[in-house]
Amino acid sequence: MGRGHDHHDHQDHGEGDHGHGHGHGLSALDAVNAGARYRRPLLIAFLLTVSFVGVEFTVGILSGSLALLSDAGHMLSDAGGLGMSLAAITLASGGTAAAHRTFGWYRLEILAALANTVLLFAVAGYVVYEAIQRLDGDHEVASTPMIVVAILGLVVNLIAFRLLAAGAQESLNLRGAYLEVIADAVGSVGVLIGAAIIAFTSWYWIDSLIAIGIGIFILPRAYKLGRDALRILVESAPAHIDVDHVATDLQAIPEVEEAHDLHVWTITSGMDAVSVHLQVRPDADMHAVLDQAREVLRDRHQISHATVQVEPTNHTGCNLVQW
Repeated sequence: MGRGHDHHDHQDHGEGDHGHGHGHGLSALDAVNAGARYRRPLLIAFLLTVSFVGVEFTVGILSGSLALLSDAGHMLSDAGGLGMSLAAITLASGGTAAAHRTFGWYRLEILAALANTVLLFAVAGYVVYEAIQRLDGDHEVASTPMIVVAILGLVVNLIAFRLLAAGAQESLNLRGAYLEVIADAVGSVGVLIGAAIIAFTSWYWIDSLIAIGIGIFILPRAYKLGRDALRILVESAPAHIDVDHVATDLQAIPEVEEAHDLHVWTITSGMDAVSVHLQVRPDADMHAVLDQAREVLRDRHQISHATVQVEPTNHTGCNLVQW
């Protein structure tokens, strides 16, 4: 099976009656460039976050607030995630001149998303552990600095939230950064509420309780991001695509006897791909079958990056290779 190209459709026939076809629409290319379109807002969000981490750490230490320190730790992981997202998008959109990297650097985005997941789990685990240790004591906390920094942190989070909202709908990696910003915003709100309670009641244990809440809040979002990234890395079929339905639709094409060697996977965010062999009657119009197969994949299943091999039923070469 030959390789196709993202910018145009191509049909050719090999020796004898063995036909190969490749159909690729612009949507695959658009999906890859989704992250690149949002590189500037991602950069602004990264710089804002990095600039505030030091402030939050410093005030957290001076005020004695574990909640503030935990929020700073999460904001640091957020900054790291944003930085990795930025690096991955820059590399992926830059392409590659290496012939052996047939999909360029597209997978770097997914690797960065997985790294974000590990970082989030590490921060959440540390925060929860430290907070539990402090629940036994009565550590005094200065509430006024907590309130001021929490408000500033919330403003930074809301700005980053606004910058990343659109890109999160198109890119898994941007979605990871977006989820981290949301978690940061919730953390800032939690710190603000905790500081207000401490100011009026002197219940310093509230600080540890808020820190635990921040850590627990991170975990389900980290899990979902990691699950989506691993699903792509192990090349499972995308969750929104029913493989059996794809096979049924292809076999419903007139003159198609059987669809086999069907593989559906995701290359990077929004870029799904399929390869399939279609067996047809020896007298079938292979060009017509190829065109209909591409239409089925594109229109019914939104897959434009497709490699379709059309072969007559009396051809046996394909049976020599089994996946």
